[in-house]
Amino acid sequence: MARYEITGGTALSGSVTISGAKNAAVAILPAALLVAGKCRVENVPDISDVRILLDILEDLGAKVDRLGEGVVELDCTNIHDKAPEPKLVRKMRASYYLMGALLSRFGKAEVAMPGGCNFASRPIDQHIKGFRALGALVYESEDYVSLEPGPDGLAGNRVSLDMASVGATVNIMLAATLIPGQTVIGNAAKEPHIVDLANFLNTMGARISGAGTDTVKIRGVETLRGGTYAIIPDQIEAGTYLAAVAVAGGNVLVQNVIPKHMDCITSKLAEMGAKITNYDDAIRIQSAGRLHSTTVKTRPYPGFPTDMQAQICVCMTLASGISRLTESVYETRFFGYITELSDMGADILVNGKTAVVTGKEKLTGAVVCAHDLRAGAALVIAGLAAEGTTYVENIHFIERGYERLVEKLTGLGAKIRKIEE
Repeated sequence: MARYEITGGTALSGSVTISGAKNAAVAILPAALLVAGKCRVENVPDISDVRILLDILEDLGAKVDRLGEGVVELDCTNIHDKAPEPKLVRKMRASYYLMGALLSRFGKAEVAMPGGCNFASRPIDQHIKGFRALGALVYESEDYVSLEPGPDGLAGNRVSLDMASVGATVNIMLAATLIPGQTVIGNAAKEPHIVDLANFLNTMGARISGAGTDTVKIRGVETLRGGTYAIIPDQIEAGTYLAAVAVAGGNVLVQNVIPKHMDCITSKLAEMGAKITNYDDAIRIQSAGRLHSTTVKTRPYPGFPTDMQAQICVCMTLASGISRLTESVYETRFFGYITELSDMGADILVNGKTAVVTGKEKLTGAVVCAHDLRAGAALVIAGLAAEGTTYVENIHFIERGYERLVEKLTGLGAKIRKIEE
Protein backbone atom coordinates (compact mmCIF):
# COMPACT_ATOMS: atom_id res chain seq x y z
CA MET A 1 0.00 0.00 0.00
CA ALA A 2 1.07 3.59 -0.60
CA ARG A 3 -0.25 7.03 0.28
CA TYR A 4 0.51 10.69 -0.31
CA GLU A 5 1.77 12.94 2.45
CA ILE A 6 0.94 16.59 1.73
CA THR A 7 1.95 19.61 3.79
CA GLY A 8 -0.32 22.45 2.75
CA GLY A 9 -0.02 26.19 2.73
CA THR A 10 2.55 26.66 -0.05
CA ALA A 11 1.61 28.72 -3.11
CA LEU A 12 2.37 27.07 -6.45
CA SER A 13 4.59 28.61 -9.10
CA GLY A 14 6.35 27.72 -12.33
CA SER A 15 5.02 25.63 -15.21
CA VAL A 16 3.53 22.18 -15.65
CA THR A 17 3.17 20.17 -18.86
CA ILE A 18 -0.06 18.27 -19.35
CA SER A 19 0.04 14.65 -20.52
CA GLY A 20 -2.03 12.99 -23.21
CA ALA A 21 -5.73 12.61 -22.47
CA LYS A 22 -6.61 9.52 -20.47
CA ASN A 23 -10.11 9.31 -21.91
CA ALA A 24 -8.76 9.53 -25.46
CA ALA A 25 -5.96 7.03 -24.87
CA VAL A 26 -8.25 4.34 -23.47
CA ALA A 27 -10.38 4.57 -26.63
CA ILE A 28 -7.57 4.89 -29.18
CA LEU A 29 -5.51 1.95 -27.90
CA PRO A 30 -8.39 -0.56 -28.36
CA ALA A 31 -9.00 1.05 -31.76
CA ALA A 32 -5.55 -0.18 -32.79
CA LEU A 33 -7.11 -3.67 -32.90
CA LEU A 34 -8.80 -2.60 -36.13
CA VAL A 35 -5.55 -1.70 -37.90
CA ALA A 36 -3.65 -4.04 -40.22
CA GLY A 37 -0.10 -2.82 -39.75
CA LYS A 38 1.87 -0.73 -37.28
CA CYS A 39 0.39 2.23 -35.41
CA ARG A 40 2.71 4.71 -33.78
CA VAL A 41 0.79 6.52 -31.04
CA GLU A 42 2.39 9.55 -29.43
CA ASN A 43 1.58 11.57 -26.31
CA VAL A 44 0.39 8.40 -24.56
CA PRO A 45 0.08 9.02 -20.80
CA ASP A 46 2.01 6.68 -18.51
CA ILE A 47 -0.86 5.82 -16.17
CA SER A 48 -2.09 2.53 -14.78
CA ASP A 49 -5.17 2.33 -17.04
CA VAL A 50 -2.95 2.62 -20.13
CA ARG A 51 -0.50 0.04 -18.82
CA ILE A 52 -3.37 -2.40 -18.23
CA LEU A 53 -4.71 -1.84 -21.76
CA LEU A 54 -1.29 -2.48 -23.27
CA ASP A 55 -1.04 -5.69 -21.23
CA ILE A 56 -4.45 -6.74 -22.58
CA LEU A 57 -3.37 -6.08 -26.17
CA GLU A 58 -0.15 -8.06 -25.68
CA ASP A 59 -2.11 -10.92 -24.18
CA LEU A 60 -4.36 -10.93 -27.26
CA GLY A 61 -1.28 -11.36 -29.45
CA ALA A 62 -0.44 -7.77 -30.37
CA LYS A 63 3.16 -6.64 -30.58
CA VAL A 64 3.65 -3.66 -28.27
CA ASP A 65 6.85 -1.62 -28.32
CA ARG A 66 7.34 1.23 -25.85
CA LEU A 67 9.68 3.49 -27.78
CA GLY A 68 10.26 6.21 -25.24
CA GLU A 69 8.43 8.76 -23.19
CA GLY A 70 4.85 8.89 -24.42
CA VAL A 71 5.43 6.85 -27.59
CA VAL A 72 4.01 3.38 -28.21
CA GLU A 73 4.13 1.33 -31.40
CA LEU A 74 1.38 -1.26 -31.82
CA ASP A 75 1.01 -4.04 -34.36
CA CYS A 76 -2.27 -5.92 -33.97
CA THR A 77 -2.04 -7.72 -37.33
CA ASN A 78 -1.63 -11.14 -35.76
CA ILE A 79 -3.92 -11.00 -32.73
CA HIS A 80 -5.29 -14.45 -32.11
CA ASP A 81 -7.93 -14.16 -29.40
CA LYS A 82 -11.45 -12.76 -29.19
CA ALA A 83 -11.68 -13.14 -25.38
CA PRO A 84 -9.38 -10.79 -23.41
CA GLU A 85 -8.01 -11.96 -20.08
CA PRO A 86 -10.84 -11.36 -17.55
CA LYS A 87 -8.52 -10.46 -14.64
CA LEU A 88 -7.05 -7.61 -16.67
CA VAL A 89 -10.39 -6.46 -18.08
CA ARG A 90 -11.89 -6.17 -14.60
CA LYS A 91 -9.17 -3.74 -13.49
CA MET A 92 -10.54 -0.80 -15.49
CA ARG A 93 -13.77 0.68 -16.76
CA ALA A 94 -12.81 1.52 -20.33
CA SER A 95 -11.98 -2.11 -21.10
CA TYR A 96 -15.54 -2.32 -22.44
CA TYR A 97 -14.24 -0.65 -25.63
CA LEU A 98 -12.75 -4.03 -26.46
CA MET A 99 -16.31 -5.19 -27.20
CA GLY A 100 -16.80 -2.81 -30.12
CA ALA A 101 -13.25 -3.23 -31.41
CA LEU A 102 -13.30 -7.04 -31.39
CA LEU A 103 -16.82 -7.17 -32.85
CA SER A 104 -15.64 -4.98 -35.72
CA ARG A 105 -12.44 -6.98 -36.27
CA PHE A 106 -13.77 -10.53 -35.89
CA GLY A 107 -17.55 -10.22 -35.99
CA LYS A 108 -17.68 -11.68 -32.49
CA ALA A 109 -16.27 -11.11 -29.03
CA GLU A 110 -16.42 -12.34 -25.44
CA VAL A 111 -15.43 -9.70 -22.89
CA ALA A 112 -15.68 -9.75 -19.10
CA MET A 113 -17.68 -6.99 -17.45
CA PRO A 114 -15.40 -4.03 -16.67
CA GLY A 115 -14.13 -2.79 -13.32
CA GLY A 116 -12.64 0.60 -12.46
CA CYS A 117 -14.02 3.38 -10.25
CA ASN A 118 -17.33 2.48 -8.64
CA PHE A 119 -18.71 5.98 -7.93
CA ALA A 120 -22.08 5.39 -9.61
CA SER A 121 -24.18 2.87 -11.45
CA ARG A 122 -22.98 3.00 -15.05
CA PRO A 123 -24.92 0.48 -17.13
CA ILE A 124 -23.87 -0.42 -20.65
CA ASP A 125 -27.41 -0.68 -22.00
CA GLN A 126 -26.76 1.99 -24.67
CA HIS A 127 -23.68 0.09 -25.85
CA ILE A 128 -25.78 -3.07 -26.15
CA LYS A 129 -28.51 -1.16 -27.99
CA GLY A 130 -25.91 -0.06 -30.54
CA PHE A 131 -24.46 -3.55 -31.05
CA ARG A 132 -27.93 -4.99 -31.61
CA ALA A 133 -28.77 -2.26 -34.11
CA LEU A 134 -25.69 -3.35 -36.09
CA GLY A 135 -27.04 -6.91 -36.24
CA ALA A 136 -25.20 -8.53 -33.33
CA LEU A 137 -26.70 -11.06 -31.00
CA VAL A 138 -25.82 -10.07 -27.44
CA TYR A 139 -25.68 -12.48 -24.51
CA GLU A 140 -25.23 -10.91 -21.09
CA SER A 141 -24.48 -12.44 -17.71
CA GLU A 142 -23.24 -10.93 -14.48
CA ASP A 143 -19.65 -11.58 -15.53
CA TYR A 144 -19.50 -11.49 -19.35
CA VAL A 145 -20.88 -9.99 -22.53
CA SER A 146 -20.75 -12.23 -25.61
CA LEU A 147 -21.32 -10.88 -29.12
CA GLU A 148 -21.85 -12.75 -32.38
CA PRO A 149 -23.48 -12.04 -35.75
CA GLY A 150 -27.24 -12.37 -36.02
CA PRO A 151 -28.92 -14.40 -38.79
CA ASP A 152 -28.59 -11.51 -41.27
CA GLY A 153 -24.98 -10.70 -40.36
CA LEU A 154 -23.57 -7.36 -39.32
CA ALA A 155 -24.38 -4.16 -41.22
CA GLY A 156 -24.52 -0.42 -40.71
CA ASN A 157 -27.69 1.06 -39.26
CA ARG A 158 -29.07 4.08 -37.45
CA VAL A 159 -28.68 4.18 -33.66
CA SER A 160 -30.46 6.84 -31.62
CA LEU A 161 -28.98 6.95 -28.13
CA ASP A 162 -31.36 7.58 -25.24
CA MET A 163 -28.68 9.78 -23.68
CA ALA A 164 -25.47 11.31 -24.99
CA SER A 165 -23.28 8.51 -23.64
CA VAL A 166 -19.54 8.88 -24.26
CA GLY A 167 -18.90 5.16 -23.78
CA ALA A 168 -21.70 4.08 -26.11
CA THR A 169 -20.68 6.60 -28.77
CA VAL A 170 -17.10 5.29 -28.70
CA ASN A 171 -18.10 1.63 -28.73
CA ILE A 172 -20.52 2.04 -31.64
CA MET A 173 -17.93 4.02 -33.61
CA LEU A 174 -15.40 1.21 -33.08
CA ALA A 175 -17.89 -1.51 -33.97
CA ALA A 176 -19.09 0.23 -37.13
CA THR A 177 -15.67 1.07 -38.58
CA LEU A 178 -15.14 -2.26 -40.36
CA ILE A 179 -18.82 -3.26 -40.74
CA PRO A 180 -20.36 -2.84 -44.23
CA GLY A 181 -22.72 0.05 -44.86
CA GLN A 182 -23.31 3.36 -43.10
CA THR A 183 -23.97 3.74 -39.40
CA VAL A 184 -25.49 6.95 -38.05
CA ILE A 185 -25.31 7.68 -34.31
CA GLY A 186 -27.99 10.12 -33.17
CA ASN A 187 -27.67 12.04 -29.89
CA ALA A 188 -23.96 11.24 -29.92
CA ALA A 189 -21.60 12.54 -27.23
CA LYS A 190 -19.51 15.55 -28.30
CA GLU A 191 -16.50 15.35 -25.96
CA PRO A 192 -13.03 16.18 -27.32
CA HIS A 193 -11.90 12.57 -26.97
CA ILE A 194 -14.75 11.49 -29.28
CA VAL A 195 -13.26 13.79 -31.92
CA ASP A 196 -9.78 12.48 -31.15
CA LEU A 197 -10.86 8.87 -31.67
CA ALA A 198 -12.50 9.77 -34.99
CA ASN A 199 -9.35 11.61 -36.09
CA PHE A 200 -7.20 8.60 -35.18
CA LEU A 201 -9.43 6.19 -37.10
CA ASN A 202 -9.64 8.51 -40.11
CA THR A 203 -5.84 8.83 -40.11
CA MET A 204 -5.71 5.05 -40.42
CA GLY A 205 -8.24 5.00 -43.28
CA ALA A 206 -11.68 5.05 -41.66
CA ARG A 207 -14.55 7.17 -43.01
CA ILE A 208 -16.09 8.99 -40.05
CA SER A 209 -17.74 12.40 -40.14
CA GLY A 210 -19.63 14.55 -37.66
CA ALA A 211 -17.57 13.78 -34.55
CA GLY A 212 -18.02 16.64 -32.12
CA THR A 213 -21.67 17.10 -33.16
CA ASP A 214 -24.72 15.17 -32.05
CA THR A 215 -24.77 13.13 -35.28
CA VAL A 216 -21.81 10.92 -36.15
CA LYS A 217 -21.70 9.00 -39.43
CA ILE A 218 -19.46 5.99 -40.02
CA ARG A 219 -19.10 4.47 -43.48
CA GLY A 220 -17.63 0.99 -43.02
CA VAL A 221 -14.35 0.20 -44.78
CA GLU A 222 -12.67 -3.12 -45.51
CA THR A 223 -9.39 -2.42 -43.76
CA LEU A 224 -7.38 0.18 -41.89
CA ARG A 225 -3.70 0.83 -42.57
CA GLY A 226 -0.95 1.78 -40.15
CA GLY A 227 0.13 5.31 -39.40
CA THR A 228 1.22 7.82 -36.75
CA TYR A 229 -1.06 9.78 -34.44
CA ALA A 230 -0.63 12.02 -31.38
CA ILE A 231 -3.25 12.00 -28.61
CA ILE A 232 -4.72 15.35 -27.52
CA PRO A 233 -3.81 16.89 -24.13
CA ASP A 234 -5.84 15.89 -21.09
CA GLN A 235 -8.61 18.41 -20.40
CA ILE A 236 -9.29 17.06 -16.89
CA GLU A 237 -5.64 16.85 -15.82
CA ALA A 238 -5.22 20.47 -16.91
CA GLY A 239 -8.38 21.47 -15.04
CA THR A 240 -7.11 19.73 -11.91
CA TYR A 241 -3.88 21.77 -11.89
CA LEU A 242 -5.84 24.97 -12.54
CA ALA A 243 -8.10 24.20 -9.57
CA ALA A 244 -5.05 23.44 -7.42
CA VAL A 245 -3.59 26.90 -8.09
CA ALA A 246 -6.98 28.52 -7.52
CA VAL A 247 -7.19 27.15 -3.96
CA ALA A 248 -3.51 26.94 -2.96
CA GLY A 249 -2.58 30.27 -4.52
CA GLY A 250 0.22 31.14 -6.89
CA ASN A 251 1.03 31.75 -10.54
CA VAL A 252 1.40 28.77 -12.88
CA LEU A 253 1.66 28.29 -16.63
CA VAL A 254 -0.20 25.13 -17.67
CA GLN A 255 1.39 23.97 -20.93
CA ASN A 256 0.36 21.55 -23.69
CA VAL A 257 -3.35 22.28 -23.61
CA ILE A 258 -6.05 23.18 -26.11
CA PRO A 259 -7.58 26.34 -24.55
CA LYS A 260 -10.88 25.90 -26.40
CA HIS A 261 -11.38 22.54 -24.67
CA MET A 262 -10.82 24.30 -21.34
CA ASP A 263 -13.37 27.11 -21.73
CA CYS A 264 -15.99 25.37 -19.62
CA ILE A 265 -13.50 25.17 -16.72
CA THR A 266 -11.50 28.38 -17.06
CA SER A 267 -14.60 30.54 -17.41
CA LYS A 268 -15.89 29.24 -14.07
CA LEU A 269 -12.54 29.75 -12.31
CA ALA A 270 -12.39 33.27 -13.72
CA GLU A 271 -15.91 33.89 -12.41
CA MET A 272 -14.66 32.77 -8.98
CA GLY A 273 -11.88 35.36 -9.09
CA ALA A 274 -8.83 33.65 -10.57
CA LYS A 275 -6.97 35.51 -13.30
CA ILE A 276 -6.87 33.43 -16.50
CA THR A 277 -4.74 34.18 -19.58
CA ASN A 278 -5.04 31.99 -22.68
CA TYR A 279 -2.20 31.44 -25.15
CA ASP A 280 -2.04 29.26 -28.28
CA ASP A 281 -1.26 26.05 -26.38
CA ALA A 282 -1.02 27.14 -22.76
CA ILE A 283 -3.04 28.79 -19.98
CA ARG A 284 -1.70 30.93 -17.16
CA ILE A 285 -3.60 31.05 -13.87
CA GLN A 286 -2.86 33.56 -11.15
CA SER A 287 -4.60 33.65 -7.80
CA ALA A 288 -6.03 37.02 -6.79
CA GLY A 289 -7.09 36.61 -3.18
CA ARG A 290 -9.96 34.57 -1.82
CA LEU A 291 -12.27 32.94 -4.36
CA HIS A 292 -15.90 33.99 -4.73
CA SER A 293 -18.90 31.68 -4.43
CA THR A 294 -20.49 30.36 -7.60
CA THR A 295 -23.07 27.98 -9.04
CA VAL A 296 -22.06 24.98 -11.16
CA LYS A 297 -24.13 22.33 -12.90
CA THR A 298 -22.30 19.49 -14.62
CA ARG A 299 -23.37 18.74 -18.17
CA PRO A 300 -22.08 16.83 -21.20
CA TYR A 301 -19.49 18.71 -23.25
CA PRO A 302 -19.33 21.65 -23.92
CA GLY A 303 -20.82 22.05 -20.44
CA PHE A 304 -18.91 21.79 -17.17
CA PRO A 305 -17.51 18.23 -17.01
CA THR A 306 -18.62 15.77 -14.36
CA ASP A 307 -14.97 14.70 -14.07
CA MET A 308 -14.21 18.17 -12.63
CA GLN A 309 -17.06 18.13 -10.14
CA ALA A 310 -15.01 17.14 -7.11
CA GLN A 311 -12.17 19.55 -7.92
CA ILE A 312 -14.46 22.58 -8.29
CA CYS A 313 -16.15 21.56 -5.04
CA VAL A 314 -12.82 21.99 -3.24
CA CYS A 315 -12.62 25.50 -4.68
CA MET A 316 -16.09 26.18 -3.30
CA THR A 317 -15.11 25.01 0.21
CA LEU A 318 -12.68 27.93 0.51
CA ALA A 319 -14.67 30.55 -1.42
CA SER A 320 -16.53 33.38 0.28
CA GLY A 321 -20.29 32.88 0.57
CA ILE A 322 -22.49 29.94 -0.36
CA SER A 323 -21.99 27.95 -3.56
CA ARG A 324 -24.25 25.39 -5.19
CA LEU A 325 -23.04 22.38 -7.15
CA THR A 326 -25.52 20.24 -9.10
CA GLU A 327 -24.55 16.90 -10.63
CA SER A 328 -26.63 16.00 -13.68
CA VAL A 329 -24.60 13.02 -14.93
CA TYR A 330 -23.81 10.76 -11.93
CA GLU A 331 -25.89 11.94 -8.99
CA THR A 332 -24.18 9.64 -6.44
CA ARG A 333 -20.73 10.97 -7.30
CA PHE A 334 -20.72 13.32 -4.29
CA PHE A 335 -20.35 10.50 -1.84
CA GLY A 336 -16.85 9.63 -3.02
CA TYR A 337 -15.34 12.64 -1.27
CA ILE A 338 -17.85 14.76 0.70
CA THR A 339 -17.23 12.96 4.01
CA GLU A 340 -13.47 13.26 3.51
CA LEU A 341 -13.67 17.02 2.87
CA SER A 342 -15.94 17.40 5.91
CA ASP A 343 -13.22 15.72 7.99
CA MET A 344 -10.93 18.52 6.79
CA GLY A 345 -13.38 21.19 7.95
CA ALA A 346 -15.52 21.76 4.86
CA ASP A 347 -19.19 22.66 5.28
CA ILE A 348 -21.13 20.75 2.60
CA LEU A 349 -24.78 19.71 2.68
CA VAL A 350 -25.97 17.30 -0.01
CA ASN A 351 -29.64 17.17 -0.96
CA GLY A 352 -30.29 14.80 -3.84
CA LYS A 353 -28.37 16.00 -6.89
CA THR A 354 -27.23 19.28 -5.33
CA ALA A 355 -24.51 20.13 -2.83
CA VAL A 356 -24.70 23.40 -0.93
CA VAL A 357 -21.20 24.51 0.05
CA THR A 358 -20.64 27.20 2.67
CA GLY A 359 -17.14 28.54 2.22
CA LYS A 360 -14.70 28.44 5.14
CA GLU A 361 -11.60 30.47 5.87
CA LYS A 362 -9.47 27.33 5.99
CA LEU A 363 -9.29 23.56 5.72
CA THR A 364 -7.27 21.44 8.13
CA GLY A 365 -5.08 18.46 7.28
CA ALA A 366 -6.46 15.01 8.00
CA VAL A 367 -6.16 11.36 7.00
CA VAL A 368 -8.51 10.89 4.04
CA CYS A 369 -9.24 8.11 1.59
CA ALA A 370 -9.66 8.26 -2.19
CA HIS A 371 -12.73 6.34 -3.36
CA ASP A 372 -12.34 7.02 -7.08
CA LEU A 373 -10.01 8.77 -9.51
CA ARG A 374 -11.38 12.32 -9.52
CA ALA A 375 -12.42 12.30 -5.88
CA GLY A 376 -8.85 11.34 -5.03
CA ALA A 377 -7.48 14.20 -7.11
CA ALA A 378 -9.79 16.58 -5.25
CA LEU A 379 -8.44 15.40 -1.90
CA VAL A 380 -4.90 16.11 -3.09
CA ILE A 381 -5.98 19.64 -4.04
CA ALA A 382 -7.59 20.09 -0.62
CA GLY A 383 -4.39 18.91 1.05
CA LEU A 384 -2.36 21.49 -0.87
CA ALA A 385 -4.61 24.27 0.46
CA ALA A 386 -5.10 22.94 4.01
CA GLU A 387 -3.24 23.92 7.15
CA GLY A 388 -1.06 21.12 8.47
CA THR A 389 -0.45 17.68 6.96
CA THR A 390 -2.87 15.58 4.94
CA TYR A 391 -2.46 11.88 4.17
CA VAL A 392 -4.36 10.59 1.13
CA GLU A 393 -4.84 6.82 1.08
CA ASN A 394 -6.02 4.48 -1.71
CA ILE A 395 -3.90 6.41 -4.19
CA HIS A 396 -4.05 3.60 -6.77
CA PHE A 397 -7.32 5.24 -7.87
CA ILE A 398 -5.52 8.53 -8.53
CA GLU A 399 -2.71 6.87 -10.45
CA ARG A 400 -5.25 5.46 -12.90
CA GLY A 401 -5.46 8.88 -14.51
CA TYR A 402 -2.64 11.22 -13.44
CA GLU A 403 0.88 10.78 -14.78
CA ARG A 404 3.77 11.66 -12.41
CA LEU A 405 1.44 13.62 -10.13
CA VAL A 406 3.92 13.93 -7.27
CA GLU A 407 6.75 14.93 -9.60
CA LYS A 408 4.67 17.57 -11.36
CA LEU A 409 3.34 19.10 -8.14
CA THR A 410 6.80 19.08 -6.55
CA GLY A 411 8.04 20.95 -9.60
CA LEU A 412 5.51 23.68 -8.76
CA GLY A 413 6.80 23.94 -5.20
CA ALA A 414 4.20 21.74 -3.50
CA LYS A 415 5.24 19.76 -0.43
CA ILE A 416 4.03 16.31 -1.39
CA ARG A 417 5.63 12.88 -1.33
CA LYS A 418 4.58 9.31 -1.90
CA ILE A 419 5.06 6.99 1.05
CA GLU A 420 5.36 3.28 0.34
CA GLU A 421 4.10 1.07 3.16
